[in-house]
Amino acid sequence: MRLPSMSQPFLLAPIAECAPGPPGAQVRLAVLGARGVGKSAMIVRFLTKRFIGDYEPNTGEGGDGGGARRGAPLPRPRLVPDALCSPGNLYSRLVHLEGDSVAVQIQDTPGCIQVQEDCVQVLDSLSRCVKWAEGFLLVYSVTDYSSYQSVQPLYQHIRKVHPDARTPVIIVGNKADLLHARQVQAKEGLELANELGSLFLEVSTSDDSQGVCDVFQYLCKEINKLQHAGSTDRRRSSIIPRPKSPNMQDLKRRFKQALSSKVK
Repeated sequence: MRLPSMSQPFLLAPIAECAPGPPGAQVRLAVLGARGVGKSAMIVRFLTKRFIGDYEPNTGEGGDGGGARRGAPLPRPRLVPDALCSPGNLYSRLVHLEGDSVAVQIQDTPGCIQVQEDCVQVLDSLSRCVKWAEGFLLVYSVTDYSSYQSVQPLYQHIRKVHPDARTPVIIVGNKADLLHARQVQAKEGLELANELGSLFLEVSTSDDSQGVCDVFQYLCKEINKLQHAGSTDRRRSSIIPRPKSPNMQDLKRRFKQALSSKVK
């Protein structure tokens, strides 16, 4: 299943941080994947329209080194202490989505996911982040087959925490411009996405700013839809149904039965 094309541009407000908004006015995203697939680059590309390709590995230890460019540090993202989400950096920005101001929080997670015997233990270290987020990007590099193999266990872990199939998950094959180093074909990514029931898109973060924005835009829209649907369901459930009027014929019948039993 490929990502639908976007008909309208996504407007990014140049605001460094966002103030807390009312419920439904913010969305929480998590970007997951193996080390070196370009998660930090995708987030920065979306938020600033800039591409900076040389990053220190995001290890999740502290808030200073993870995801920073070597030799020329980026402006520090807003690090929001959250009991539900600790690994990596949390970027917080205010964006305009279809006429509404939406506070978008994006969790950049450490690239510590590897296909190995202790994979379950590694995944458990991200459980709080997965629980916190409302939508997910699962990123692999088309130049690294092992990063592609890490997508399925990550997806399965998300579904354990969010069994509701409506929770949006998009599989992204990054670095599509590196044709000479490609190890994962586009059809393999599409087949995996179809198998998991997810959306799929290949992007080049370095060459295609619009493609990266489309991914985040679509994810924000899907989360907004779920939030609105959830609030509608809550309003419906809060309405107390009126009691049904008693059936007068039934009452008369019961009254006659009671009188006849007394006469006997």
